[in-house]
Formats: sequence, C-alpha cells, structure tokens
Amino acid sequence: MKKKKKIIIATIKPWNIAIAKKFHDTFRGKYQVIIISSKSNFTYQRIRTINPEYIFFPHWSWKIAAEIYENFNCVVFHMTDLPFGRGGSPLQNLIVRGKTKTKISAIKVVKDIDAGSIYLKKDLSLKGPAQSIYEKASKIIFNEMIPRIVGNRHLPKPQRGRVVFFKRREPRESRIPAGSSIKGIYDHIRMLDAYDYPHAFIETKDFRIEFTKAYKDGNSVVAQARIKKRSDDEA
Repeated sequence: MKKKKKIIIATIKPWNIAIAKKFHDTFRGKYQVIIISSKSNFTYQRIRTINPEYIFFPHWSWKIAAEIYENFNCVVFHMTDLPFGRGGSPLQNLIVRGKTKTKISAIKVVKDIDAGSIYLKKDLSLKGPAQSIYEKASKIIFNEMIPRIVGNRHLPKPQRGRVVFFKRREPRESRIPAGSSIKGIYDHIRMLDAYDYPHAFIETKDFRIEFTKAYKDGNSVVAQARIKKRSDDEA
C-alpha cells in the first residue's frame, strides 16, 4: 500500500480551520492531513515526530522557529504580488492604495519576512468587505494552491522585481480620516470589516461609533453603527 504524504496545516482563524477540516475529509485517501490551531501544539519536537512533507500556514500569528523552517518545507501565503507589499496588513494597505485586485503569493518561509522564494501565485479580487475577501482567499489557498504545490512538487523560484514594504497598521489608524471622500469612507469601513479586527470608527467627546456592513447608495454610504462609551485607553 502506497504511503500517504503527510501535510500539516497550521492556522488559527475560524473560517480557515473549517475549510482545513473539509480539505482533510476531501483528501483523506491521498494525504495524511494534520491540523494544528494553537501555538502550544506547534513545537519542533511534535513536527519532527510527524515528519511532514509540507507545512502550510494559511494564517498564523506567531513567529516560526528557524529549526522548523530550516528542516521542513514551510509555506506561507501572502496577499500581495511579491516582492511588492512585503510586511503587515496587506489587504488594508492595498485598498488604501486604491488597488482592486491582487495576487496570493505562496512563499517558502525564510528568516526575513515575506522574502522567500515563490511556489506560485493566484489572482484575488479585492471587492467587498475584508471578511469576504479573506474567505475567498482561503478557498483559493485550500482548493487550488495547496493541492497544486503538493501534487506537482513545485520548486520555488526567487522573487524578482522592486521590493516594496508595507507597515502593519495600528488600531488608532481605524479612525476614519478627516476630509475623506465618500468612496474613501466606504473603502475604509469595508477594509476593516473582518473578524477580530479593529473596525472603522469616529469619536465624540464621550462616545466611539464603529461602522461595519457598508455599501454605497448613490452619493452616500450606508453602514451599520455600534455606539459605545469611550474607555480610558481610547480617550
């Protein structure tokens, strides 16, 4: 009996965990898929025991130890056409720059952030709220990119072109900028409308008003508002 390829999927967001489970069920006859969704379970000792052919990181919030990426094929997914857009908050930085589409880059993990060689890229539309974009990206990663990398044994190629770095956004930058256009307000709300992300807001002396579920209605923006008292750390 042919031995199954072992694949680890390390991810933490709920939608990625859900689709990882579907991936596990779909490919159970072909691959042995191990899903890791917590930092405490992602240790070199455990990885060495599993000895996977690939470790994929659809979304992972922690630093990957050198002893892991130097000894195993570790692949991360970045939502820009690398080397353009290395760094944090890629989706928000793209929309701020007026981009309507991008590419998901599957890259080999190396010491420098987002600098690894590229396995492949796939197109991604930036239309709609951030959460729907993240979920679209997840489907592309699991349904198209991971099977292709594992099945075709892609050899990663060095990045080419001018390197552009993105800076990770801070929560205070979710404030809707003064002087924004209608389109700018719409884009600002939708690019922050995602699970566990600081939503777009404006403030009065005593209250913070956060906005989600925005859509354009002619020359207006319609959105859902949540009003709450400002806390001391927000003042």
